[in-house]
Amino acid sequence: MTEANSKPRRGRPPKVDRDFDDTRAALIRCGMEILTEQGFMSTGIDAVLKRVGVPKGSFYHYFDSKEAFGQAVLESYAGYFAHKLDRYLLQDDVPPLQRLRDFVEDAKAGMVRHQFCRGCLVGNLGQEVAILPEGFRLQLEAILCSWQDRLAECLREARTAGELSANADCDGLAAFFWIGWEGAVLRARLTRDNVPLEVFFKGFLAGLPR
Repeated sequence: MTEANSKPRRGRPPKVDRDFDDTRAALIRCGMEILTEQGFMSTGIDAVLKRVGVPKGSFYHYFDSKEAFGQAVLESYAGYFAHKLDRYLLQDDVPPLQRLRDFVEDAKAGMVRHQFCRGCLVGNLGQEVAILPEGFRLQLEAILCSWQDRLAECLREARTAGELSANADCDGLAAFFWIGWEGAVLRARLTRDNVPLEVFFKGFLAGLPR
């Protein structure tokens, strides 16, 4: 009897129970990876489920729709990126403009690390906004405005420190930076090098009122 019970079972391996929150988080992380590479409309849910190892029929157990999944991924990306910006732009022991330089250098290193296959999720979805549900447009604009606010505050610190002219329009400069930066990231994916990022940032610094 003992010998019979010790024989290995044939067929599929036993199913491993997953915690709901852990599985949902894994799907969102995978969505961030795929959507930063190929966008929302061209991403099939099957590819995400297969990569995470979740049965095809289980998707709606975690999300009401593909749209809800995309918005959850975007929300997670926004939180991740906001934390990253704060890590650089809120460094009290670093001169304000150097904080921005450090952020740019980190972004360049990230582009190289992912072989220029991944871009900015906000930028990617922004290019699809004409065919995305309306909720995405409002969510994307809110995220970009939050990034502008963070950079504007850093630039105001630079103005106070004498790195910028007392008349510098920090809100306008921050808006200009993100408009140009998103285009530079797109161009870097096309050229598969960091030259567009370097060209844009050099021009941005040169145009700052001193």
